Amino acid sequence: MAVDATMNNPAVSAPSPTAGSKSTTNSAVTGGIADNFQTFLTLLTTQLQHQNPLDPLDTNQFTQQLVQFAQVEQQLRSNSQLTSLVELQTNAQATQALAFVGATAVVDGSTATMKNGGAQWSLGVSKPSTVKISISNSVGQTVFTGEYTADAGDQSFTWNGKGNDGTQWPDGTYTMSATAKDASGQYVGVTTQIYGVVDSADLTKSPPVLTIGGQEFTVDKIQRIVQKAS
Repeated sequence: MAVDATMNNPAVSAPSPTAGSKSTTNSAVTGGIADNFQTFLTLLTTQLQHQNPLDPLDTNQFTQQLVQFAQVEQQLRSNSQLTSLVELQTNAQATQALAFVGATAVVDGSTATMKNGGAQWSLGVSKPSTVKISISNSVGQTVFTGEYTADAGDQSFTWNGKGNDGTQWPDGTYTMSATAKDASGQYVGVTTQIYGVVDSADLTKSPPVLTIGGQEFTVDKIQRIVQKAS
């Protein structure tokens, strides 16, 4: 978008550009057009004001510039709308995260935190099965094993913190592993989830992070809310 270098009209006063002004002007327009809409508009207006009446701007070129003008305006408006949508989504995530604080949530996982001598998991099987459960402490030591019958679907499993020999294990993190077989002895897939009270929500992270029993989870990891803490 070059300003014509031959200003023969005495009614128009403009500094005489150097030989490289044409390429410089074009570069300024094409390089920063999407970043500064006002600059683009100013350059277009200046060009119309200072064009040589004996050699006016080519009609096709001017039409292309107007099309470019409209495209830039649309792009900037789209960017502004996208920014607003992102802000709305961020605010919605923060509000949702805060609403979970104090609630008992169920999230996918196998490591639960035992407090006051008890830890709870949720087990899921697709058909009635016999489930073998093994619980280990934070250093990998097996502290409990057991075998139970389970109906199809999800069911809760609460461990009282006692080993098979009756030893009461201290509060801390414990990991459950489970295998299941149906009545014909065929293995059945088992899913494990953990229960825990949402202690806090960190809104400084994106997306917000919830703390459950010392572990961090994003909101999308929550499968369901069991109850609100009283």
